[in-house]
Amino acid sequence: MANVAVYNMEGKEVGQMELNDSIFGVNVNEHLVHMAVLQQLANKRQGTQKAKTRSEVRGGGRKPWRQKETGHARQGSIRAPQWTGGGVVFAPVPRDYSFKLNRKEKRAALKSALTSKVSDSKFIVLDDLKFDEIKTKKFVQVMNNLNLKKALVVLNDMDENVIASAKNIPTVKTAQTNEINVYDILKYDTVVVTKAAVATIEEVYA
Repeated sequence: MANVAVYNMEGKEVGQMELNDSIFGVNVNEHLVHMAVLQQLANKRQGTQKAKTRSEVRGGGRKPWRQKETGHARQGSIRAPQWTGGGVVFAPVPRDYSFKLNRKEKRAALKSALTSKVSDSKFIVLDDLKFDEIKTKKFVQVMNNLNLKKALVVLNDMDENVIASAKNIPTVKTAQTNEINVYDILKYDTVVVTKAAVATIEEVYA
């Protein structure tokens, strides 16, 4: 099992923790990680883009000039694609970009992403993360104590003080254990997880 240091909010090492190899020590499947990120981004797309084809553009109901003997190339409508104001060839229409991955694939991708962070020493465990009040300065101080700038902070429960304190920091995102996903894990440089959250992740995904 992989051993990682456990830190307190002051950035001091207060112990060691063993991580479950079935989650944090798997063989990284880059293809599944790529597919998981692709799925999340595709599912976010609204798919509401639309342009008109030549059959939908207003006007152009008759030939602009007769077929022959004008000196012009033959034209059937002023709304053909080659005309200014004409329709678009193969115009985009509203569509659903989403696709599905099965549960095993999603879990394998998540485990691969977590493993990559552990192997890159970008996985930090905190013994606890609690604030008595909502204070952004306090959260920034914790980040500075840990020498972090861009981080995903995973909490075990809905701690309003911590979440609200981090809300105005653009380089930090908070999430609960049931909200973590491959895209966020890869997007942020470091994953910061409380000990309680690690226990929950190991219980759910083992």
